[in-house]
Amino acid sequence: MTEQTTGAPETPVPPAAEAPVASGGAVPPAAEAPVPPTPGGRRTLRAVLRWTAAVLVFGVAGAGTAYGITRLERSDVPGLSTKDDGRWTYPVLARPTPPPGAPLPFAPDNPDGIHYAGLTQLLLPAPQGSAPDAGLKLEKDSAVTVDTFLEEYEPSVRDTMRQQFDVDGLRQIAARGWTTADGTRTRVYLLRFHASGFADRFKGCGSGMELSGVKGVDLDEVWGKAKVKQVSPAVEGIKVLEEAVPFGDEQTRVGCVASGDLQAVILQNRKGGAAAVPLHQAVILQDQLLH
Repeated sequence: MTEQTTGAPETPVPPAAEAPVASGGAVPPAAEAPVPPTPGGRRTLRAVLRWTAAVLVFGVAGAGTAYGITRLERSDVPGLSTKDDGRWTYPVLARPTPPPGAPLPFAPDNPDGIHYAGLTQLLLPAPQGSAPDAGLKLEKDSAVTVDTFLEEYEPSVRDTMRQQFDVDGLRQIAARGWTTADGTRTRVYLLRFHASGFADRFKGCGSGMELSGVKGVDLDEVWGKAKVKQVSPAVEGIKVLEEAVPFGDEQTRVGCVASGDLQAVILQNRKGGAAAVPLHQAVILQDQLLH
């Protein structure tokens, strides 16, 4: 398998407008990307260098593009020490296109981070070789009902969460799910709220979340130790959790990505134990799509 399976932190480096990345599933920045730093802008320059280093950590390779600056080696990131590290091969990702005249999220005229693109464009696509999750109750345009989403949680908390959605202005939920050859089942949910303040109040993703059939989840220590967190401050909007050992027949891993008016919830479970790398990869790629 060629090494086309990677994710990169969120801050884009602006190449040609809307040019797709030839390999790796990384999202090319849009034409409206931030203006390059002015000479002498030390803070901005450091941010660019940090992003470049993080790109190299996850092995992003653009068509004929070589990045000559590196501060982190793959061996510095737990779980990504070799080329054969268990990552999945995703199709080339395209940065979502908002409707004509609508600003990009987090642009100067959109500081609240409102996403105007359709949720299906913002959902992480399934990796190559996977099969669609037949158990996910999808409606038109990948929409799912609140009740379908709440099936992921314990019955005792569903009514409270449903009421909170009413208060916090939940607008819609979209989802995508797949199963890979090793038996890992993945569900990616995107929840759209009326504003970022409402999305920030979402309590269904974190160390206290009560998932159906899961005794409890703790912070993923491997993610916490990964040096990518030191070079990508925006990952502060990401939470990565895992079902603690000992677990039952299967283990569940969780990724939470907050971005403006959207909240992503990524769930992976597998009998005998779920690998950490595929979840980390999915989180990074989904985060990039939302920024």
